[in-house]
Amino acid sequence: MTTLVVCLDRTDDVGRKTGLRTPIVGWEGVRALVTDVGLADPEDSGVNSLLETLRVAQSLRDDDEEPVVAVVSGDRESMVSADRAVARQLDELIATHDPDSAVVVIDSAEDERLVPIVESRVRVDSVDRVVVRQARDIESTYYLLKQFLADEELRQTVLVPIGLTLLVFPMLATVVGPAEGAAAITTFIGLFLLYKGFSVDEILTGLARRARESLYTGQVSVVTYVVATGLTLVGLFAGGLGVSSLEDPQGVFVPAMRFAFDSVPWLAAAALTASAGRLLDEIIGEEPLRSSYLNLPFVVVSVGLVVRGFSAYFLEQGGFVEPFVVPAIDVGALSIDSFAVTAGERLAMFVAAAFLLSLLGVRVASTFSGTTLEESDPGDGRRTSKPDSELTDGGSKADVDEHSDSSR
Repeated sequence: MTTLVVCLDRTDDVGRKTGLRTPIVGWEGVRALVTDVGLADPEDSGVNSLLETLRVAQSLRDDDEEPVVAVVSGDRESMVSADRAVARQLDELIATHDPDSAVVVIDSAEDERLVPIVESRVRVDSVDRVVVRQARDIESTYYLLKQFLADEELRQTVLVPIGLTLLVFPMLATVVGPAEGAAAITTFIGLFLLYKGFSVDEILTGLARRARESLYTGQVSVVTYVVATGLTLVGLFAGGLGVSSLEDPQGVFVPAMRFAFDSVPWLAAAALTASAGRLLDEIIGEEPLRSSYLNLPFVVVSVGLVVRGFSAYFLEQGGFVEPFVVPAIDVGALSIDSFAVTAGERLAMFVAAAFLLSLLGVRVASTFSGTTLEESDPGDGRRTSKPDSELTDGGSKADVDEHSDSSR
């Protein structure tokens, strides 16, 4: 079997340093070329490539094969003309020696671009890339950088922020000073790292996709989400007004309790509206109801009651809100004078109401979860679970009764 062992030189280093024209074929010709190139430039890695070509040919000869050693070079005019020159020389070698396969020897990424040209003309069994031992780290770094620059996502993630930093920092340093410019740049980089670290882009993309799907399918939750957003803004505004009304706030605790006391009813209403809209979508849809959607409104109201109760307790203890007074009741024979509820009693009432409401939510979720709108009973409006006969893989209710009669 004839094997072509070819050393590729795209930039024609051999011709430029020795004045010889390629292709150079034969063991003696390539060995003489090693001496000429080594004398012209002892530091050239092409010397190692030529020696590796001779070593591979000798190894094939030891295995009783017939190697044909050759060196092929391009030219220095342009990359296109260099590739065409290599293709022309390969055609001459293949027409003369008719090899069954080829072993390609290269020493740089530039020469590696010629491998497809060889593969288009003869079967390539091996590509031997020669890396000089002293320059292995540099060569590996080059290939890593080449792979990095070939990745579009990595370029946009790393190179774009670095480029913006190098452009913006001189302008900021000129306008506001080096320290302020460095602070602004580091703040921007920190925000960008947090943005990528928390995958904010993926979260925003998911929200936009779900919003688009909701608009196209006409879900009720689209309207309720808009209403919930408005209620949230109202709650934040009410909390801010409550904090601003404090004459002499001491520390952070009292303003935080005032903000919670004034904003929690609106925020709870916003969460309740959003959860109610999502629950309506589940009820209208054909999928079985999930317990999480059924229990969520009760949990929202329970949490709101607890937060409202504790914030009212602390504010009343500090004298920032008035005690709750139950008005007088006078209905026929029933007459109850008005009385004030202490802060502890009001907190206990809120906590007890939240606890009972959460238990009610668990009960409702366990009763109605797993049902659909079609399974509700039109007579009393209650939902029923699937009969046992529908939960089995085969058979009907009549089959179950027949089986029971036969077993008696």
